[in-house]
Order: sequence, then structure tokens, then C-alpha cells
Amino acid sequence: MTASGHPTDGADGPDGLPTDGAGGPGGLDGLLGIANGMWAAQTLTAALDLGVFSALAATDGLTAAEAAGLLGIPARPAEVLLTACAALGLLTGVDGRYRNTAAAGQYLVRGGPDYLGDYITMLRDHTTPGWLRVTEALRSDTPSRWKPEQQDRIFDAENRTTAFWDGLYPLSVLTGRALAAAVDLGGSTRLLDVGGGGGGFDIEFCRRHPQLRATVYDLPFVCAYAEKRIAAAGLAERIGTHPGDFFEEPELPGGHDAILLSLILHDWDEPRNRALLAKCHRALPAGGLLVISELLVDDAKTGPLDAALMSMNMVVGTWGRNYTAAEYGEWLRDAGFSDIRTVPFTAPGANGAVIARKA
Repeated sequence: MTASGHPTDGADGPDGLPTDGAGGPGGLDGLLGIANGMWAAQTLTAALDLGVFSALAATDGLTAAEAAGLLGIPARPAEVLLTACAALGLLTGVDGRYRNTAAAGQYLVRGGPDYLGDYITMLRDHTTPGWLRVTEALRSDTPSRWKPEQQDRIFDAENRTTAFWDGLYPLSVLTGRALAAAVDLGGSTRLLDVGGGGGGFDIEFCRRHPQLRATVYDLPFVCAYAEKRIAAAGLAERIGTHPGDFFEEPELPGGHDAILLSLILHDWDEPRNRALLAKCHRALPAGGLLVISELLVDDAKTGPLDAALMSMNMVVGTWGRNYTAAEYGEWLRDAGFSDIRTVPFTAPGANGAVIARKA
């Protein structure tokens, strides 16, 4: 039985809806969890807005009444919010006192090295409005998060504030850390990070490999942002920037023996991706390494869930989607790459890297 009393043997439940033994999408519990998903997300966002987790981190636990006074909200909503956060596994409640769980303490306390709060609020401010028009995006095959008739691309400066890049940066660092552990760049000396954003991936790779130097290649206003992050990490002498547009410029910057495309190709359609891979091939020396890091859709195109939902997010916000390792392999071979393989790993923003070399 599930927690709600529905059978778990795969038979239809008493309400006539199928169950799947895990409370998953085939059952009523999973269906309602999907339908009510926004409630959980907005509860988390509200708790961050009010500073719940940071406040609790500075104490040995708080009662609902104490939290209400500290957070500056009335008693009723304070109790409801803390109860909901505990039910979501973000807080523990013992003897009426609420404390952060280990995960909340690591990722939701402002000022911590792995703080993800900026990412979560970025989702609310930049992503959710487009998702509220997702049906429109699907019907028109046009992004609903921004207005294509008024600007050329989602990455134009006026459409991407500092808050957006602040939101993406911690996710890039956590994903870059896992990627650097999974993919060995010990044989490379110069890494070109195409569309490198805030430089989080380069920082993690350079911390792991003392011999490595890196270049963030991105739009000018993004490079200016990356330079601040790189300086704060103490790596300005090893990580530089190259302002530019990898679609508008005929060639990529030379002088690198490895190229990284991390969470880049899902933004674009197949013709643009093929053109970019061809530029990567021309820019690399013989034996040069190319690393594509993404949330890969499985070859059967039935999941996994995080990759499938990110693909939906691409429909809402870009002209791309999430691709399979097989699709990347075909494009890489057509571009002239060889020794193509996939390295799976687990990270917040990616589940695998497709690696290839220039013969």
C-alpha cells in the first residue's frame, strides 16, 4: 500500500486510476504530486524570501512563535510555513522546535559555499512566467519565456540580468565539480569553454588540474560578469576571457587543446549545433579533446525525468531541446571527430558527458 492507502500491485485503485507500486506517475499519488508541484516549489521560494533557513542556521532551533517574531510574519502563516517545510524534508521538528536538515543547511543558508537560493529565485523570476504559457509554446513552436518578435535571442543583454547569472552560477559550480571528477583533463593544458557563462566549470577544472589554463568565450557582458567570479576564486592568472559570439564569428579562438560545451547545445536546433561542432573541430589541433556535458535524454526517448523536463524548459525558453548521446555521436562523426564515448555522472545540471577527439 502507498501512504495514502492505494494498492501498489499495479492494479487499478478504488478510484479507477492505475497505480504503479511506487506512487509514481502511473498512480494517483504521482499524478497529484505532478499537479501540485508548484505548491512545493513556491513554498521553498517563500521560505527563502523570508530567510527561514538562514535564520534557523544561527540558532539551536526555533518554535513557530519564535520564528514568527524573528521573520516578521504573523503566527498563523509562520506555523503553516514551518510545517510545510518540515513535510518537504527541509526542516526537522522535535519538541516543537524546528531545525534545518543537513541538505537545507548546505544549500539554503545564504553565504554558504554551495548556496542555491539564487538559482531557486531565478527560476521563479525568469523561468516560471514562461512555463505558465507552456501550451502556447508547444502550439506555436516558439519560446514563451521571451518575445522573439522583439529581440533576436534569449541571451541578449537586456533579457539576462545579473540575477539570472547569479542564479546559474552555483548550479554551474556544483555541476562542474562533478564533471571535473568524471572527465580527466590531466592531458590537456588549455581549455576553451564555449558559452562559459560565469566560469564555474573552468574554476572547478583548474582547481583539480594545476597544469590547466582556461578561457571563457562568451558575449561581452557575460565575460565581464565571469571576470568578477574568476577573480573572487583567486584564479585570474589562469582563467581568462574572450568576448565574442560563437555563431556570428566565423571561427572559435585558437590555441586550445580541449573545448568544453557544457549546457550549451540544448539551447539550439540541430543545424546550429552541427555548425558549432564543425567550428570546434576546426579550432582543435590533432588529438584535441571535445567535451559535451548535458542532461542526456536516453536513446529510447522515454526519460530520464530531469532531462525530459529540461527539454520542456528548452521549448519554453529556446529553440532547442535536450538530445540523446546517439544524436550527439552522429553529429560528432559527421564533423570529423572520432573516439566518441559517453561518461555518465550525477550532478544537478547534467547526467553525462559525450567525449570525442579530433583525429
